[in-house]
Amino acid sequence: MEKKRVVQILVPAVILVIIASIWFMKNSNSRPPVDDSSPSLEITNVDLEEIKGKGLPVMINFGSDSCIPCRQMAPALEKIYGEMLGKAVIHYIDVWKYPEAARDFPVRVIPTQIFFTADGEPYRPGAELAEEVPFIFYKKKDTDEHVFTVHEGGLTAEQMRAILVEMGVTE
Repeated sequence: MEKKRVVQILVPAVILVIIASIWFMKNSNSRPPVDDSSPSLEITNVDLEEIKGKGLPVMINFGSDSCIPCRQMAPALEKIYGEMLGKAVIHYIDVWKYPEAARDFPVRVIPTQIFFTADGEPYRPGAELAEEVPFIFYKKKDTDEHVFTVHEGGLTAEQMRAILVEMGVTE
């Protein structure tokens, strides 16, 4: 009889302790805060005004995980992304997974990179860099306003670094 009484008290007490522990763990403020201040390399849509509003040079790479030249460029892109974190905004978007993301951009082939300076203007490369890396400049037909500076094809880490440094990023 005594054992039955102990079990009747002990089982509910253990259940209560378990429930209290779970509640405490979920509501505890002792967990470290999540750091979401650094932007992700891969994005699913492009909010150009938000990206340009960060006040940093911008490189958006339009490609695909299924594209061989894009996969060849991926290690260099990841390396530059790591080096330039906090100094430039670098994003990658898979246009085969998210085709609507490239809708407002002059993406004819992949990979394609689009560049903006820290003040949100289309990047204008210097003559020496423009000889090494071919750029395409897009303008509005009615106003002749320069709206995009684009490179089509893969870039090496050195080329990306040179472009970003020319845009004002300090190494």
